[in-house]
Amino acid sequence: MSSPARITMIALLYSCLGLLAACSDGNDNDRGSGSTQYLPISLAGVESPPDVGAPNLLSTNFDLATVGYEQREYFLAGSAASFSNTNELDEDGRWEAEPGALADYRIRVLVYRPLAETDYSGTVFVEWLNVTAGFETPPSWGSGHTEILRAGHAWVGVSAQYVGIEGSPRALLPLHLKAVNPQRYGSLLHPGDSFSYDIFSQVARALRQTGGSDLLRGLAPRRLIAMGQSQSAGRLATYINAIHPLYHAYDGYMVHSRGAGSSPLSQAPEVAIPTPEVVKLRTDLDVPVFSFQTETDVIAAGGVNARQEDSSRFRLWEVPGAAHGDYYSFVSGRDDTGVDPKYAVVVENNSVLGYITCERPINSGPLTWVFNAALSSLHHWVLNGALPARAHRIALSDDNTAFTRDELGNVKGGVRTPYVDEPAAVLSGEPNSGASFCFLFGTTALFDAATMASRYVDKANYIKVVSAATDKAVAKGFVLAADGERIKAAAALQWDRAMD
Repeated sequence: MSSPARITMIALLYSCLGLLAACSDGNDNDRGSGSTQYLPISLAGVESPPDVGAPNLLSTNFDLATVGYEQREYFLAGSAASFSNTNELDEDGRWEAEPGALADYRIRVLVYRPLAETDYSGTVFVEWLNVTAGFETPPSWGSGHTEILRAGHAWVGVSAQYVGIEGSPRALLPLHLKAVNPQRYGSLLHPGDSFSYDIFSQVARALRQTGGSDLLRGLAPRRLIAMGQSQSAGRLATYINAIHPLYHAYDGYMVHSRGAGSSPLSQAPEVAIPTPEVVKLRTDLDVPVFSFQTETDVIAAGGVNARQEDSSRFRLWEVPGAAHGDYYSFVSGRDDTGVDPKYAVVVENNSVLGYITCERPINSGPLTWVFNAALSSLHHWVLNGALPARAHRIALSDDNTAFTRDELGNVKGGVRTPYVDEPAAVLSGEPNSGASFCFLFGTTALFDAATMASRYVDKANYIKVVSAATDKAVAKGFVLAADGERIKAAAALQWDRAMD
């Protein structure tokens, strides 16, 4: 049976059985181009959490109200499907899947939305929360929150996976939801990660719903963009290849720091369905996909093996001098409301909130400034079809096993920024050493006063060359103008720090 015929048959079957949302409820999932029909998505029930404690997530530290936003938490409850493949899961990502067994769930979503409707862009970034640490973190929000806030986008964090709710024996800390606040989160139920893909689709359906289950409290979600970093990027890669063609739940994707492979389509305790060690993102999609890769992701995480050419529906940016996890995203940026230039200064610090200590200072490079530009580019790509800038790939040896570096030690090629073109440090995404996740945090080695003086002569000239390199990055579309002004203002602070 052909894939379209199979989809039609399954849609009719599920509609007749009432296992998914009926086509007569006025919310058909037919938003794709042309006459393509997609499977209906179940409408989850929306509940308020018990009024015990506060929503839990290691997010930004400042009060969202000070930047014109509010936070609300909801529980979503329903029945989700697992999936099985109906063709070979090949490297090209052109996979066919169908829904199978059903299981009940109750998960939480956290919503950050503008307080004023006039400040709202109509775009909602929906982040698949990362659970690598054994509890939930929002790394894409951490890297890109200042752009989300100033642009007026809404952000939704999704507890899509089992570990975030129930925990893991390998957790860095016992901060999963049921451990942190059992009274608030004790009723949550996750049937296993085989069901996570359908849960993620049902979040999209709930966000588009109006009336009694209005998660955005009156704000219409005109565009839903899925995002996920690291292990969540692996989940999104499988979602894009196998699940998106069935439902078209999202209007675009930000795949942030992935390796070469992707997550299983199904896993224990369901029948295991692994995916190939190297997986491309399918090239026949009907929505934009942005792949954002740091220096760490290219070699250490194996991303080079899954490199793809840019197209009208795909962009790849590789960022030299940036690491998979960095000081801004996990430490300093938690306090950044998008104004103070001090957050653009390169610093040396080897600790992540006191929980992880690395042997060398962790990366303090350009990740957030380029990621903000990527988010903005993806928003406009989805909004009006404006294609993001094309970027050169990071420069590698002929066998793709080593970086090509300049005379200072910074990597050549890729998305160029003043952090590597007029640097104040050697910024590396290659593995650090030390406890836990240090291998993902890269390194920073600041230039001393003598090196800065020999390269730039004096403060005025350093400010001049950083400004010129920043203007060039802004003109190319790799840094936003507002961030460019912060980077230029930080140059004086950087010089003074070096001379102390």
